[in-house]
Amino acid sequence: MNVLETDHWCLLLPPEWRADNDDDVVRIVDTDEVGELEITTLCKATGSVAAEEVASMAQSESPEVPNWAPATVGAFSGVCGTFQEDDAHIREWYVATGQVLLYITYICEVADAGMDDAAIDDILSTLVVGDANTAAG
Repeated sequence: MNVLETDHWCLLLPPEWRADNDDDVVRIVDTDEVGELEITTLCKATGSVAAEEVASMAQSESPEVPNWAPATVGAFSGVCGTFQEDDAHIREWYVATGQVLLYITYICEVADAGMDDAAIDDILSTLVVGDANTAAG
């Protein structure tokens, strides 16, 4: 396993997965590139992100998701949902801990829906708070 670390979070990546970092967005793909996982980091200036804020943001930013369900990925909790758009199957998570909110998307072709779900769930289950937040908290 490889450690993928940012200032605000880190997770473990299996050897067949690789990541590219572009500003506050981390793009993760595996060698067959069936789908793409992206993690966007947002930080609240003061105070912790409340569960109500996470749910409200999810509903306003992603109205195409018909149903949001409670979700926990590693040390982060919030909501998740899925939808299809054109030929794409999309899973989204809005999760937070402390001052950090993560917007996570996984996108693949509809024909490949579900193929990487177990791997994505395993990867996301390793999410922990990064050093910048541990020091601030």
